[in-house]
Amino acid sequence: MADTSNSAAAMPAATVVVARDGASGLEVLLVQRSEAVSHMGGMWVFPGGKVDPQDAQPAASPLETARAAAIRETREEVGLEVSDEQLLYLSHWTTPQGAKRRYATWFFLCVLDDGQEVEVDGGEIARHRWCSPAQAFADIEDDEHPFFLAPPTYVSIVQVSEFADCSAARSHLANAEPDVFEPEVVIVDGGYCFLYHGDVAYGSGDLDRAGARHRTYMVNKKLDYQRYA
Repeated sequence: MADTSNSAAAMPAATVVVARDGASGLEVLLVQRSEAVSHMGGMWVFPGGKVDPQDAQPAASPLETARAAAIRETREEVGLEVSDEQLLYLSHWTTPQGAKRRYATWFFLCVLDDGQEVEVDGGEIARHRWCSPAQAFADIEDDEHPFFLAPPTYVSIVQVSEFADCSAARSHLANAEPDVFEPEVVIVDGGYCFLYHGDVAYGSGDLDRAGARHRTYMVNKKLDYQRYA
């Protein structure tokens, strides 16, 4: 297992998986962080960021505050105006122990169906693209044109790839329990394995043990999410 000493406290954050119906089905909005940004520079992510004090209203719960942050960050980073009613709670991710910068992040799906145009901030966010899950998976395998995703981004795309269109996604998530990811990290040859609750190796790091799988391998900058009983 990876070293968990000197681990920072997890800061609350919010991320929005903006989706729309494209020619071949559901598409998601990805934004590329500027190469000049120290944290995850050059990586493709969803709009989002830290919860700010201004996001918290009196008596608001952490989830309600995260929803306010999600709306604000979507406006600031990509120029889209979305409402609380549009946000569907998809998952919650906590950065693994041992990282010096950790976040406790609420992920929301937001269906964009009013024709708004994306306008990136041009500072922290350099560019954007809409793509289907299938295209994202293909681009990850393209060695000539690097397309880097963090595991939470990749797994979220896998999650929404199950839906043929935005209507199916909305219908499912309206009544679904959000997934909660608290990864444990195991160092493997060429990279890492991130273990999640439900994996037979969670708590022990014994990757070869027979049983249920719920993990992501990130090896040589390629990602493989496995989930089965």
